[in-house]
Amino acid sequence: MKPRGRHFFANPGPTNIPDSIQHAVTHHTVDFNGPDFLAVYDACIDGLKRVLRTKQHLFMYTGSGHAAWEATLTNLLSPGDRILVIETGHFSESWGKMAADLGIEVQTLAADWRRGADYGALRAALADDAAHAVKAVCAVHNETSTGMTLDLPRIRALLDETGHPALFLVDTISSLGSLDYRHDEWGVDAAVGGSQKGLMLPVGFSFTAVSEKGLAAHAKSRLPKHYFGWTTMLQRRHRSFIGTVPIALFYGLQEALRLIEEEGLDDVIARHARLAEAVRRCVRHWSGNNGPQLFCLSPERVSDSVTSILVPEGFDAEKLRRRVATMNVALGGGLGRLGGKVFRIGHLGDLNEPMILGTLAATEIGLRLEGVPHTPGGVDAAMAWLAESAP
Repeated sequence: MKPRGRHFFANPGPTNIPDSIQHAVTHHTVDFNGPDFLAVYDACIDGLKRVLRTKQHLFMYTGSGHAAWEATLTNLLSPGDRILVIETGHFSESWGKMAADLGIEVQTLAADWRRGADYGALRAALADDAAHAVKAVCAVHNETSTGMTLDLPRIRALLDETGHPALFLVDTISSLGSLDYRHDEWGVDAAVGGSQKGLMLPVGFSFTAVSEKGLAAHAKSRLPKHYFGWTTMLQRRHRSFIGTVPIALFYGLQEALRLIEEEGLDDVIARHARLAEAVRRCVRHWSGNNGPQLFCLSPERVSDSVTSILVPEGFDAEKLRRRVATMNVALGGGLGRLGGKVFRIGHLGDLNEPMILGTLAATEIGLRLEGVPHTPGGVDAAMAWLAESAP
């Protein structure tokens, strides 16, 4: 029987779309070169730069975050160039595989997926590269598969300390608009992002914020590109997009930026941190009696936009997800090598306390029905935190 009531979507991407944004993207078609739309477009570019905290360049594409990855690699690098990918989980692996498929040499800084990268090992890798063969260091700010973050200012500092000239490339797909991100201040040369997570929009566009150093590297890049070519984009009025601009999504972005700025970006980030801590307190409570555990074992690296939860040995996270889905609650599944071993609770974008508590309650019911060991009362622990930390 089809579940009744409102659907609780707790997947870490795409995310919930506020009603006002859903209405905005139904805007009738207009001329994307006309003055009315261009006023909306220019305001959206300026607003998105404020969220990125950058005053530099922004290129946009019709496509998901993977499109922005490919655009960034092909616009900055040449065949045979080497990049250093900091291993964080499924998405760092995917970025590296894409680069290899494009003819780029990939060096991986191996890391324990539960504890995160060793910054000392990163420093050593940079210092050992006296010939500066590494042309770019690639970092996933917030690894959605493992629920773990990287310290971007620390990585920037290591590049500076070692005097390494590599470009600093960052994936902000599940961090932007949810976690603190400061493109210019942190010296990031290219950051990729997408519409469907912290920006609360449908899937459909992605983008790269690029520094002056990045744009200079683009002038020397020799990897093939056309649809994603920045040089061609710079000749267009929109300074982005080859072909038709996704008009409706910009009316949605206009509303998304209004919602973010109405709440205040710092308060948006604080809300994400508070709701994330509620989820973590619930999971820590469940972990008694050999129950589910936080997948991330480094407390200082936990994500405020997604929590990845390891089920006990002998239990199937997918069976639990299916059970919870019968209550009209959608949890995220494990990706790649984590399939069946973890489930994920997304807590980013348009979200409040009742939505989090409903998700946690349904999950706790699922644990009980599936016979997964746990200490009951995790939802009470989350409620206690939310009451204690209420603004």
